[in-house]
Amino acid sequence: MKNRVVITGLGVVAPNGVGLEAFSKAIKKGVSGITFHQQLADLKFSCCIGGIPQISEEKKLEYLTPLQLRGFNSSGILYGCIAGIDAWKDAGLSIDKDSELDFDSGTIFGTGTSGVEKFREAIYKLDDHLVKRLGSTVVVQTMASGISAFLGGILGFGNQVTTNSSACTTGTEAILMGYERIKSGQAKRMLVGSCSDHGPYIWGGFDAMRVMTYKHNDMPKMGSRPMSASASGFVPGSGAGALVLESLESALQRNATIYAEVLGGHINSGGQRLGGTMTAPNAEAVQRCIKEAVINADILASDIDTINGHLTATSKDSLEIDNWTKALDRKGEDFPYINSLKSMVGHCLAAAGSIESVATILQLKEQFVFPNINCEDVHPQISQMISEDKIVKQHLRTTLNIAAKASFGFGDVNGCIIFKRYN
Repeated sequence: MKNRVVITGLGVVAPNGVGLEAFSKAIKKGVSGITFHQQLADLKFSCCIGGIPQISEEKKLEYLTPLQLRGFNSSGILYGCIAGIDAWKDAGLSIDKDSELDFDSGTIFGTGTSGVEKFREAIYKLDDHLVKRLGSTVVVQTMASGISAFLGGILGFGNQVTTNSSACTTGTEAILMGYERIKSGQAKRMLVGSCSDHGPYIWGGFDAMRVMTYKHNDMPKMGSRPMSASASGFVPGSGAGALVLESLESALQRNATIYAEVLGGHINSGGQRLGGTMTAPNAEAVQRCIKEAVINADILASDIDTINGHLTATSKDSLEIDNWTKALDRKGEDFPYINSLKSMVGHCLAAAGSIESVATILQLKEQFVFPNINCEDVHPQISQMISEDKIVKQHLRTTLNIAAKASFGFGDVNGCIIFKRYN
């Protein structure tokens, strides 16, 4: 028996909004969370702008204890804990440190590089022969599965507790992995999502690769320009997104709020063949990923009303649109609405897929399409393939039933999910 899988809780920590209410308002209004960071300029970065969620010390204490926060220096884990706990609460599920172990619930919560600031701190102490002063929290803050370990302990999960990592596809992959676990009956509920640290030690490699924009340091909010003719590279971001996936049967038994249904999806790799490289996509594999997601979801390509693309504001945006048109066999006015949250929050790296999925699900639940900001000058190659009317530039109220969300990551890895409005 295959279970239907629905979404009963959402949590988000994004550069333009911490918490579901703030984030929802921001994306509807097209509010950018990109700001200038003097630290990047001091370190001689070409790109000195980025998206960092704003979290006060008081806010941290709402989620982690003073003991947990002692010596704490892992922004990604912090973001993941806030988003994950918020999603769990939003689903109407209890948080009690003395609760019984829940063997029906687990988490798959991804990340790219965890606790790099904590790791740097540890390296300096080791180099100064101060190994005995490292403290007891270095391992859990720097190991890849630190975020799932934190969430698993705070929420008392007895089912699978693990972390996945697939570059920019991480969040999308985590959702699909959790979906499969519930669909197959191995869990009733899975907290899924992903997180990413912020700062120069995460972003420096991308600056060195010259894939980040250097032209908008004096106008940060205009810097992230997916699908724009004047796009000059991506803007780095950070944060976390979290979803509570649950079997429909369990959700109905609890009388839970249902945001949307996960119909299915697909994950694959281009194998760094046929034009695919460590940093560039294999177009054939991308198209196959989208086609297989449609088949797995048991829908027609014509059923898709809106797409939340990967669309990073690099030279690959036109190729991505080309891949969508070919995979769906839809173009011009027949193409679905398409948007990129990166115009407002930048590229949140490992957190991108989950944060962007939260935005996609909010669109289905509340029946709107959020705007692509900074896209007044649509790239001419893109406007030749799809109607500019489908690239929404202002908040649009419309009827949506099915949405596609895709992510394409370093290493030539791809993921595509199909979400459906729940009636």
